[in-house]
Amino acid sequence: MASAVLQISDLEIRLANGAASGAILEKVSLNLVEGETMCLVGESGSGKTVTALSVMGLLPVADLRVASGSIRLAGEELVGASQHRLRELRTTRMAMIFQEPMAALNPVMTIGRQIDEVLSAHTGLRRLERRERVEDMLAQVELPDVKRIAAAYPHQLSGGQRQRAMIAMALILQPKLLIADEPTSALDVRTQKQILDLMRRLRDQHGTAILFVTHDMGVVAEIADHVAVMQQGRIVENGLLKNVFEAAKHNHTKKLLAAVPHLRPREARTATSDEMVLEAQSLSKGYRNTAWLQPQQHVDAVIDVDLALRKGRTLGIVGESGSGKSTLARCLLRLIEPSKGRILLGKTDITALSRTALTRYRRDIQIVVQDPYRSLNPRLSVADIITEGPLNFGVARVQALEKAAELLGLVGLPSKLLRALPHQLSGGQRQRVALARALALEPRVLVADEAVSALDMSTQAEILRLLADLQKRLGLAMLFVTHDLRVAAQVCDDVAIMQGGRIVEQGPAADVLIRPRHAYTQALVEAVPGRHWNFAAPKPAEATLS
Repeated sequence: MASAVLQISDLEIRLANGAASGAILEKVSLNLVEGETMCLVGESGSGKTVTALSVMGLLPVADLRVASGSIRLAGEELVGASQHRLRELRTTRMAMIFQEPMAALNPVMTIGRQIDEVLSAHTGLRRLERRERVEDMLAQVELPDVKRIAAAYPHQLSGGQRQRAMIAMALILQPKLLIADEPTSALDVRTQKQILDLMRRLRDQHGTAILFVTHDMGVVAEIADHVAVMQQGRIVENGLLKNVFEAAKHNHTKKLLAAVPHLRPREARTATSDEMVLEAQSLSKGYRNTAWLQPQQHVDAVIDVDLALRKGRTLGIVGESGSGKSTLARCLLRLIEPSKGRILLGKTDITALSRTALTRYRRDIQIVVQDPYRSLNPRLSVADIITEGPLNFGVARVQALEKAAELLGLVGLPSKLLRALPHQLSGGQRQRVALARALALEPRVLVADEAVSALDMSTQAEILRLLADLQKRLGLAMLFVTHDLRVAAQVCDDVAIMQGGRIVEQGPAADVLIRPRHAYTQALVEAVPGRHWNFAAPKPAEATLS
């Protein structure tokens, strides 16, 4: 039998200041053996990350404390262990991969030097031996040209390459336990599939036990042996993947499974208008590298794109990271200037307008971005955030505040939140505020740039239902930028697939996603995690996409 690597028994975590509020974690118990992957699943705020940080000894001691319970790593008790001992155990016996490697990696140190630090601190290897070990590990995580990668800084790598470098750093000393906290949530489907395949292979090769924290049930279907479902600091269901997915017992588990968007597109809507609200004609955007002492290079981010968006319709722009999706969206908004081509907003060519003349058209096309916490001013109240646009266009403050309260109700938030600051809101609430801000100017076109990709499945489903309802009630046209084909299938009437700055396939969502013609589109569909599962059904779906 495989030996136990991680044993958590009746773990309870409370606020460090002794406040009388309930436990953050309550009676959490988990068992993980070598060579096994357990997925810890739940909505934002359910306690997943707190559980992971408690194992690593990384809880913020000023805020949280372990009130009771036990955490054993290969039989050694971690609760009450000294900080010195916990530092010794990190990377040698246990390691963690974080959600955003750009925030976890040191931006002023090369990748090779950062991994070398681990070896230097925990081994007696000589410098040349450490370099060979680093390059070997980079090769194991399937990074190309390992010498170049080792000499590169984090900003010089793609998102997938940075995540591979983080995995290399975590596994360099072959720890018994690897904790992965949402390591693929920000990645496109093909890169995500590569990372999941890599983690499976390394787990089998090294016998590592993996605690995989995620909110994505598709990812769970791809990598989990066991599944533990969390809700409000408790484990509400725990069992083998097959048992949990096919015969979920707890209502919260059933809710999470039901919230997973289907890959099969929703029923097509009948077009109610032929009015064209946004067009791109032969639109291109190129960048020239003019860095000091570097040879000049020209990069084409968007190449001869043609698209058309009708009133009341949703057009999805789908592709991998670096395909040009967001650049295209920002060109259409004229947040960046296109190199050539035309952008028609209604019948007006806005590419020909000066910045001053463009101002009056800004209200007609608004954007909701991926991370509302970065796009909302942290010093402004919700009321000030929503009213800022109308006030700039001459609306009286009293009317703007009345409209703000009305918009909060429209996006499903109580008016009492008008006084709240962004940090006092949940991720889903912040995204709703960002949506209300965009709607305050009564736009004809709404651009949603990865607007739900950072949200858990339940919150994502709520936002998608809200967008569909708003579109129906207000007649909005929507440009929906995403790397998630499941979301595109449920939101979009039409889909345009981007690769290398070009649209390689476009048409009705039902045609493009069910009967893809281009090899790239086919590869994207094949890479969707858990695509053979129908999450609303009690068992794996027999039929697959043709």
